[in-house]
Amino acid sequence: MKQPRRLPPARAVGALVLIGCLGLTACGGSDGESSDGKTTIKLVAADYGDKASNASKLYWRDVVKDFEKQNPGTKVDVQVINWNEIDKQVKTMIQSGNVPDLLQTGGYADKVADDLLYKADEVTSAETRANLIPSFAKAGEVDGIQYGIPWVSSTRVLFYNKTVLKEAGVKAPPKTWDELAAAAKKIKSKKAADIPYALPLGPEEAQGESMIWELGNGGGHTDGDGTYQLDSARNVETFKWLQDNLVKPGLTYENPATTDRKTAFADFAAGKVGMLNGHPSLVRMAKGGKVDYGVTTIPGRNGPLKSTLGVADWMMAFKDGDNKEEVRKFLDFTYSEKMLKFDEMYNFMPVTEDALETMESNGKHKDLEPFFQQLPNASFYPVGDPAWDVVSAEMKKTVGKAAQEDPKKVLGDLQKKAEEAVADK
Repeated sequence: MKQPRRLPPARAVGALVLIGCLGLTACGGSDGESSDGKTTIKLVAADYGDKASNASKLYWRDVVKDFEKQNPGTKVDVQVINWNEIDKQVKTMIQSGNVPDLLQTGGYADKVADDLLYKADEVTSAETRANLIPSFAKAGEVDGIQYGIPWVSSTRVLFYNKTVLKEAGVKAPPKTWDELAAAAKKIKSKKAADIPYALPLGPEEAQGESMIWELGNGGGHTDGDGTYQLDSARNVETFKWLQDNLVKPGLTYENPATTDRKTAFADFAAGKVGMLNGHPSLVRMAKGGKVDYGVTTIPGRNGPLKSTLGVADWMMAFKDGDNKEEVRKFLDFTYSEKMLKFDEMYNFMPVTEDALETMESNGKHKDLEPFFQQLPNASFYPVGDPAWDVVSAEMKKTVGKAAQEDPKKVLGDLQKKAEEAVADK
């Protein structure tokens, strides 16, 4: 029926993405009873917003308000953290014993390996689990047991500014790397945009942009057996191409390794970028900036990608503390009543059946159809691998250097760290 049902059922999915406490109730709350006798549960969540008006703390504020009204004996303390910092901050929390009850972020498998998480069926009702799109629920499993509860999903397409391409004399969006480079050269020569192609390989989501390009050359982060191949000949070749055809000719940012996705998206929405890879939230940003944009399948070395990047982000519940029943109530409440609001707030594709049916039937989301079309053949991060969080964190820090330094050395160093992370797990 619905397109997401055609997703590969057993492939691991992972993701898409404000330091300090932006609490919706008092910050730094602890497990157990508060001074007023209420049970307090703590949620740490990633910030998906790109400006104050759509900061994720606004969403959680409303969820908490409605939940606490229906459950007067429970308080929810929410801490929202920027994507650049959330993994590091959560690691510190765990090491210091300040473990939250709930965490919403990009990966879960390392926590499963450390035996930190409840099974999904321990903290959600049968009705809540039945409402999850099956393929995403399956992707939250480790060794056949679900721990990760899908939160949002998305995939990637190539966005292009129609006005910029027309001014540069580019008659059609590119289908190959060479066509993309040629279009970028025309944009630069005509001064049609400040940045012909936006290549964000900074710490926000370097693991995503790099994987898209690797897929375009028949590579990827792992091989068919799930073994890391970060320094494969194809991947080295990919970054050499980026250096020679985009970075050195000045067709992208001066230093991609320090440029984040948020910057690239904002520049596109401001009409400063000709082309870039993007996910569904860029649709709303582009419309807000009144950019006449188009989308198409991402170019590969020899033609459009047959498999683009697909991601999902996750909710998980920690076993530390005595609040399992309150956590279950909060998750059931959020997944049954509040998921549609989050999906529509950021123009993400849903992970629940009821939100999907609403978004497909209410006529508001035609702009998501190209993304749904890409999902059946999408490739995903190895999020079911307990070492992935460590590998991803290393990639965020250094893989961008491969677009300017010796890619064989940069990727070789990353491969060694990936192998060490696997051995440690």
